[in-house]
Amino acid sequence: MTAQTDTQGSVTTVYKVSGMSCGHCEGSVSGEISQLPGVTSLKAVASTGEVTVVSAAPLDDETVRAAVDEAGFELVGQV
Repeated sequence: MTAQTDTQGSVTTVYKVSGMSCGHCEGSVSGEISQLPGVTSLKAVASTGEVTVVSAAPLDDETVRAAVDEAGFELVGQV
């Protein structure tokens, strides 16, 4: 699955992140990604390793990767 644009112009992208195992992990990843310009909401789920990001425009994968790295985890890619 790649990024999808909804009717309001928002883009929803699902990323796979390895290493998340608890709520604290979810919070760390969410905290870093939420600071990226254009991000309007996100949800990280440790049990699946998926992070769903809603943004005003498509995000650069390398920018997301850097945010995930900063949180101490690894971005596997888009789901």
